[in-house]
Amino acid sequence: MKTRTLVSGALVAAVMLAACGRDDGGDGGDAPGDAAPAPEVTGPVEGEISVWAMGTEGEHLDVLADEFMAEHPEVTVSVTAVPWDAAHDRIVNAIAGGQVPDVSQIGTTWMGEFAAIGGLERTPDSIDPGQFFEGAWDTTVVDGVSYGVPWYVETRLLYYRTDLAEEAGFTEPPTSWDELKQMAEGMTDAGAQYGLNLQPGGAGAWQMFMPFFWQQGGEIVDDSGAFTLDSPACVDAMTYYNSYFEEELTPRQESDVPIESQFADGEVGAFISGPWMVGIVDEAGADPDAWTVAHQPVEQSGTSFVGGANLGVFSDSDNKPAAWAFVEYVSQPEVQATWYETVNALPAVQAAWDDPALSGDELLTAFGDQLEDAKAPPAIPNWEQVASAIDSQIEQVAVGGVAPEDSCAAMQQEAEAIGTGL
Repeated sequence: MKTRTLVSGALVAAVMLAACGRDDGGDGGDAPGDAAPAPEVTGPVEGEISVWAMGTEGEHLDVLADEFMAEHPEVTVSVTAVPWDAAHDRIVNAIAGGQVPDVSQIGTTWMGEFAAIGGLERTPDSIDPGQFFEGAWDTTVVDGVSYGVPWYVETRLLYYRTDLAEEAGFTEPPTSWDELKQMAEGMTDAGAQYGLNLQPGGAGAWQMFMPFFWQQGGEIVDDSGAFTLDSPACVDAMTYYNSYFEEELTPRQESDVPIESQFADGEVGAFISGPWMVGIVDEAGADPDAWTVAHQPVEQSGTSFVGGANLGVFSDSDNKPAAWAFVEYVSQPEVQATWYETVNALPAVQAAWDDPALSGDELLTAFGDQLEDAKAPPAIPNWEQVASAIDSQIEQVAVGGVAPEDSCAAMQQEAEAIGTGL
């Protein structure tokens, strides 16, 4: 029988909440792209630092702050819990007014905006990027420069009913797009109303669509920073995505019944989501022996989406040595494991996954494996406007009947008009 761990819904907030890109300037520090080496943080680790954290993290961060102060008795850490729905504007106002905390939790899609207005300090060379999952580290990089470290992560897997899959002839998870489609078709023959639930547009639909785009070799921007959303990869991915709606393997409208209930009842055979759904599906009453999770299907790659939250030090911090010491402390594998046991936030540091609290849970191990092949959108200031355009074009295809090639062309045109903001 599978071991299951209830994973915090706090991960949902960090992924779904995102910054709106802005064009206003700032004077806190160097903007992205300025040719300067990473700073060398020097000075005694002493004095006071203030830390902002959101949601569940803000409510429990004192656990790590107390442990840090025990190791660094010359430092006092003050933690402020900030509601997620107020966090973005509060940080923007703090940067504009020069009244920032020393350290803050930052949603991954906010990095580009805050770096562009000069609010964030560059990550020092003392922090090794190689200790983090590559996709998570990339969320800290704006125009080739890192401005923080990943704190915790999440990624998306295929949740599927093994009982319905077996009736469809699948005793192993699907490994390709063709097999995923075949399993979805077979699940409907086995009694499910829908074989695979996909989002037909609306806010956040890009998070479900983009993995298919990446799996076909697509990139949102190229090495020069130009958008490449009208590539053949987009057309192929959108055509495949839309085929589930055309063949009535997924609903064109979202149901009022939660997906976990539809899944538990066998009405939906499969869906794609993050680790927080493990506990939610269990709570919905799904037979624990009748479902599991699997890696994303592989075309040119099996890439999934990576989300989570980062930690950044502000350019106007009054105590950067202690601030970065705190960030480095919470990046230690054993501290990351402690944090997982405290709030169920999945570690961004790869070595932390060797801890028995994670390695002993086969479902969480599957998420850890997927993190080896996961991407985030580029950390550009205007990402949220671009994401909204992508969401709209997905809906135009899935609900409005627009041809995939026209949708991808419109997506590209809108993205170019918005610009990266860099």
